[in-house]
Amino acid sequence: MSELKKIRERQNLTQEELAERSGISVRTIQRIEAGTIPKGYTLKTLAASLAVSEKDLLISETIKEEIAIDEIIIVEENSDPFNSGLVKMINLSTLPLAWFPIANFLPPLLIMLFTKNRSQIVKQIISLQIFLAIILPIIFMLIVLLKLGRESVMITMTFLILANVYIILRNTYEIDKRQRLRYRLNFNMI
Repeated sequence: MSELKKIRERQNLTQEELAERSGISVRTIQRIEAGTIPKGYTLKTLAASLAVSEKDLLISETIKEEIAIDEIIIVEENSDPFNSGLVKMINLSTLPLAWFPIANFLPPLLIMLFTKNRSQIVKQIISLQIFLAIILPIIFMLIVLLKLGRESVMITMTFLILANVYIILRNTYEIDKRQRLRYRLNFNMI
């Protein structure tokens, strides 16, 4: 429904009465109510005849609906409080298995399933650990296959574990201070 039609009906006017009042043809009023955007003289005359601003005639219903939808989304997001304690626990649950990257995403995944906390940040935590579970063994195997010696294998393994521990702890700090992750992916794997 066009703005013109809404305003006209609110003022209990027929198309014919509006045409008489404004001096604009009934056909033009029908076109505008069907979706044609009034311009220039027509817009000014209709606004003056209905005692409304020109903007009121131009604001489309879809824009109003988008505004209403955005407001609803904001209300829903604000009504779901951020549970930083639970999110930190989910993030820290990866620490015990940080030395075994293939399984370090299982504890947060299980906690997410049991607590039914499927927030975006929890999905990011699990996605990051799944990504590391894929990448870290590949890096480790490349070092082993290059046959650089036992020392380089041990150094690489230690470095990879410490890097994962650092990522977990740094993300926990960011969750506590800013309610977001410092290290995250631009996509979700779950």
